[in-house]
Amino acid sequence: MNTLGRFTRSSILRLSSIGCRPAIGIVTPTRDNSTSSPNVDPDMPVDGLTNPYQQDRRCCVLCKYKVKVDYKNTRLLSQFMSPFTGKVYERNITGLCKTQQEIVEAEIKRSQSSGYLAIMLKKVEYLRDPKLYDPNRPIRPHRF
Repeated sequence: MNTLGRFTRSSILRLSSIGCRPAIGIVTPTRDNSTSSPNVDPDMPVDGLTNPYQQDRRCCVLCKYKVKVDYKNTRLLSQFMSPFTGKVYERNITGLCKTQQEIVEAEIKRSQSSGYLAIMLKKVEYLRDPKLYDPNRPIRPHRF
């Protein structure tokens, strides 16, 4: 039986027939411990690839559709208020950017002070409006 180390001759021939050959372009160290690579190492990561697992960047609804918030538009402003308490939902629930959230809060206060929007409860006509977001599924978890 012809053996080469712990491998037999037949096992080496079988491995060579299925394509197990040494890799081409292996980096070899020189005398001063620096690496010289005549070819590119196939095991190194490729530059310039995008991350396939990166999530899409969220864009706030008002910025995406370029909606101008006005204190007279009570139907839009009531979407960002709780129908039971009248409180303004936070950014982590509405999904608005910081600037739009501040604008919406200011316009809600302005609308309430001028009498267009109720302070405690939502108008009954607006209860069946389509939802812009789900208050029960915030982007980040709430405090409570």
